[in-house]
Amino acid sequence: MQRSRGISIVAASVLALAVFLVSAGSALGDSGAGKLALDDPLCASQLSVCADPHGLLNGYYVGHDEPSVEFKSNVPGSGNDVTYLTTLPKDPATQPNASGANSTTWNFQLRATHWFGMTLCDSESAPEFTKKCTPDSDKNDLTGTNPRSANYIGKHPGNAYMELQFYPPGYVEQFEGFGCTATQYCAAMTIDSRTLDQNHGDPGSQGTENAAACNAYILGGPEPINWAYVTRSGRSQAPANPLFTGTGSNPNFTAVNPDPSQDLMMNPGDRILVHMHDTPAGFQVNLVDLSTRQTGSMTASIANGFGHILFTPNSSTCQEAPYAFHPEYSTANARGNTWSVHTYNVAMSDELGHFENCLALSADLNCTQPGSQDAGGLDEDDDNNFCVPGTDSTLVHIDGCFSADFDWDNQSYRNDWPGTNPDPSLDRALHPTPILFTSPLTVRGTRYRTIAFETDLPQLEASQDNPPLCDVNTGANCTVPPQGASFYPFFTTGIHDGICQWQEGGNFIPDTIDHFGGSAAAEYGQLLRVVFPVPGFTTVNPISDFNSGDRFNPC
Repeated sequence: MQRSRGISIVAASVLALAVFLVSAGSALGDSGAGKLALDDPLCASQLSVCADPHGLLNGYYVGHDEPSVEFKSNVPGSGNDVTYLTTLPKDPATQPNASGANSTTWNFQLRATHWFGMTLCDSESAPEFTKKCTPDSDKNDLTGTNPRSANYIGKHPGNAYMELQFYPPGYVEQFEGFGCTATQYCAAMTIDSRTLDQNHGDPGSQGTENAAACNAYILGGPEPINWAYVTRSGRSQAPANPLFTGTGSNPNFTAVNPDPSQDLMMNPGDRILVHMHDTPAGFQVNLVDLSTRQTGSMTASIANGFGHILFTPNSSTCQEAPYAFHPEYSTANARGNTWSVHTYNVAMSDELGHFENCLALSADLNCTQPGSQDAGGLDEDDDNNFCVPGTDSTLVHIDGCFSADFDWDNQSYRNDWPGTNPDPSLDRALHPTPILFTSPLTVRGTRYRTIAFETDLPQLEASQDNPPLCDVNTGANCTVPPQGASFYPFFTTGIHDGICQWQEGGNFIPDTIDHFGGSAAAEYGQLLRVVFPVPGFTTVNPISDFNSGDRFNPC
């Protein structure tokens, strides 16, 4: 990990980059009673957004839809010290209407969050072979399939995944919804672990799960989540560990509500410098709002109350220990972790498919009169459950439902994205501006030469509501866009503020320079099998993603 002298060098380089860039021109809280449906995210229990875990729960997939760009490099430090510039999207001037028909679309309808991620050590997380994880080392990157080999993936040190998540304004705040305040963004460092012994357990299972007591109370359940907003002081609002935060029945639950008096608040359109790196105290993110000159940070340290859930499968209680998280790898070429369907270490991703319009709610907050997406009647899927009343919104007072959309008919899967209308003025009037972000720079100031596009659609399509289902063994009926979707967002590059930046949406974003085939099907590429350890010291390799394969980074 970086020591004090290295941190000073990094800070100087980040400041220099900032000067150059300036010159260059789920979740329900107390109001959301409901039960966890089989196809709801495993980590969420309707309480969060998280990394996508491999595997099925009671026959259903349990993750989110995450189109992503992964950045690769074999330069030492590229896997643990990265710097981005990003511009936060703006919403149209006109608010969305209640039905969703002939309406504008705002960011909260497209995504629960967007994030920048990295793999971290967690000695109590899957695959539970060893309790040691040496930070910042590619010696942790074990990917082999031979259990007799030292490189066997089941012998991998424990791993977690960090997401620096940005939450859009205008709707219902965390954790009743997926938002921040009426007019501003906020961000949080979230760290997802997976308390699962992947090497031992019943044949055909994913492995041995942790104590059942942990599932009922901690934030994330079987996928424990450390949660801390990026604050102006760098001190967490409250202890970040999942046992403290707990669920909506826990009085500590308010720790995950945004607090403008402490948190770094950012405006739509602000340009944010993001630096993610290791420190002796723990992994740290630093944000510099180049538009307002405000700064914020968060360190995954014991002082900020970070901790991991102990893997004690035979215990009658759930136990936690203080823990400082550090990056797991040195380079960005490492696989990532052993339990997520995604294959990246350093990546940018979106979280799609968690909003659907509703015109009337029942007393238990399920939708009784659907919006325009379900014009033919209520679906049998779960996207009409876990709803919130528009009266709880900070700005746009329309009812909405947050459960995963497995018939692919909400705004995330329609031509409601930036760049989907060839008329730029009409596109801007109806849709948000795109997320913009640069390719990351390493601690040495070098660019990542290789990228890949990836989406985890196959395992979602394996339990979708539009048969025929995707067969993750053969690849039959696995499609992008998924069946029922009229559109699926993809990444392009363009020149903005005088520099090349990535953008997400459709094919008509102004100043686009590289379309990568001009469609989601062309961009995300071929079906990808991913290896996972399973009980009996063996492996499985189901089709888990669409992946473009490694490509030269043009931006």
